[in-house]
This record gives sequence, structure tokens and C-alpha cells, in this order.
Amino acid sequence: MTSRERVLSSYNRNGYDRIPVKHEGTPEINRMIMNHFGLTNIEQLLRVVGDDFRYVEPVYCGPELRRFPDGSAEGFFGERYNYAEFDGGRYLESVYQPFAGVNRLEDLDRSHFPKADWFDYSTIKRQCEALNGEFAVCCGNAGDMDFINGIGRAKGMEEVLINLIEDNPAYLEIMNARSEFYIEQHRRILEAADGLIDFTHIGEDLGNQNGKMISMDIFDKHFVPKYGKYFEMVHRYGAKVIMHMCGTVVDFLPRLIEMGLDVYDVVQPTIPEMDIAALKYRFGDKLVFCGSVCVQTTIAWGTTDEVEREVTRRLELFPDGGLFLGPSHAVQVGSPLENVLAMYRKAGSLCEKIDRSILDIQDTKGNINEISISKLF
Repeated sequence: MTSRERVLSSYNRNGYDRIPVKHEGTPEINRMIMNHFGLTNIEQLLRVVGDDFRYVEPVYCGPELRRFPDGSAEGFFGERYNYAEFDGGRYLESVYQPFAGVNRLEDLDRSHFPKADWFDYSTIKRQCEALNGEFAVCCGNAGDMDFINGIGRAKGMEEVLINLIEDNPAYLEIMNARSEFYIEQHRRILEAADGLIDFTHIGEDLGNQNGKMISMDIFDKHFVPKYGKYFEMVHRYGAKVIMHMCGTVVDFLPRLIEMGLDVYDVVQPTIPEMDIAALKYRFGDKLVFCGSVCVQTTIAWGTTDEVEREVTRRLELFPDGGLFLGPSHAVQVGSPLENVLAMYRKAGSLCEKIDRSILDIQDTKGNINEISISKLF
């Protein structure tokens, strides 16, 4: 099977030659894997771990995103990012929120709202065709839509949660602008792809470690209309939706399934109700899962035997499909290399014999050692 055949057959529960795999790691983890195998770019890395998905994206051609004297860089909504350093690595964090404290519509600076016109979509179909039908083709990322976490980077997380309870007009205006931007941007990508995109990728962190971030009433009032419109648009173009959701989101799944969600990514097993077997029992005939091997416990602190047992359990739970195997988020700094490799080895995707066919692969997608600000939006 090609990767695309494997993914789509698994999506339809028609079996597979090996379980499909979707990799995600921090830049430090990716660099560790690359150094181990002597790799030089992200495409080589994806080939070695056996990732069955590839992404296409439009070219940004909008207003210059500014850099500031403190080293921070501007995002699409006027927020600014800089690196927070920690032992072993670093993350981009929001260091300036332009909408913080803005609660009235008359005080809202709409010049910070991005437009779909800021992107060139003319290369999308060529990017898809260059993959030669080998991989499942995706567009978007976990930061697209993303009304809680994404707006939190430009307004502050505490404000966002309070604003949702209060129906704050400024927040709701930002939410509407964000929804319209991503729906139109993804629509143009799908239009330009001419049927060659299999999945779109969006995100919304609806859960925390133990429960919901917002009530079902707030979800139905403010989120359902926007995501319902998005799902309908994507399905109209013949693609399917992967939705990244951190935390405990089990209470939202029936509603999301009813709305038309196709794939739930990344499955964070923090409480018994979020265990992959429990989710499969309740929703496995209606929803495909992605991820689920825990980066907080098994991959970070377990033994290779424990990692292999978790993968084996998933192979037994999903013998005909319904799961794209991978970590429950980006594999984090400090996770042992042997555990990461054990996950992919047991899945049957790891290529441990590195030959010139892999080492000669070139990649123009960017520097794997950096976190792209665009991926946070």
C-alpha cells in the first residue's frame, strides 16, 4: 500500500498492511532523531519514522510581520511571540496581547484582523501533484480556528474564558473575524487543490487535564455554528476534517460527531473516560482517532517494553482501521530516543536501514530546528 491508500483504507475500516502513523515532535526531539540517523531535513525524518501524511500550504504575501528590538515577532492578529527557555529546549510564547483589556467594540482595532487575500494559493495544486499520490494530503494545522487558545495569545487566556461567560462583544467580534478568516482561507486552499486534498486540520483546546474548559451551553451557543459551517464547507469539497483537541474532551464528542467531525486528534488519555479503549467502545463506529500514545507518561517515563505494549494494545483494538497511530501531542524534550523509536518500530513504520534514497531527499519546507510562528495561529 502507498501511505495514502493505507490512511484512506484505515479511515474506512477496510484494513491496512500496517497501521497508519502520524508523527509529531518538538524541534529538539526531531533533531535528536535526525542526529541519530544522520538526517538533514524534515522530509527525511518523516520517511524514517514512516509518517503517512504530508501538508501543503499557501504562500504568505501579506503585510510584513514585524520583528521588535526584544527579539519578538509579530503574529497575524498583532500578537507578539518570543522564546521561553527551559532546561533542554524552548517554546514560543505570546509576550504581547493587543486585545488585552479591550471589551467594547468601539475600542477594538480591527486592523489586526488578517485576510485570506494575504496568501497566494497558486502553488497549492502543484504542491499536491508533487506528492504523486503517495501520501495522504493535508492542509491547515492545530492552530487554525482555535478560538480559545488562539485568541488567548492575543487577549490573555483568563480574559477569553471570562469573555465567553459574559458574551463580551469585543471577544465575539474577534471570534467571528477568526472564524471567517480560516473558513475562507481553507476554502481557497481546497478550491485551488482541485480535489487533491484528503484532510484539513484545525484545532480547539476544549479540555484540561480533568474536564471541560467551557460549558456545553457556551459550546452550543458560540462554537457549534462556526464549526458546523466549517465542517460543511470542507465536506462540500470532498475532504475530511482532522480536529486537534488537547485535554479531556469526551463530553464534546457526541455533539462534534453530530456536526460532522471526521478525525479526533490527538487523544490525550488523562482520565479513564479518555482511555483509547473506552473512546473506541463509545465512538469508534462514528469517529476516527489520531495519536493516543501518551507523551506525559508512557513515552516520557516508560520503558521500551511499556511503549511496545501500548502500541500492541492499539493494534489489537483497531485491527481493521479507525486509528492513525502517533503520540498524544508533540513528543516532549527529555523523552528517551529508544522509546520514540520503539513506538514506530512496533507499529511497523520505522525504517532503520538508511540508504542513499533517503539521504538524497531534499526538502524546502523549512528548518526543522525552529518552531514556526505561523503554526501557532
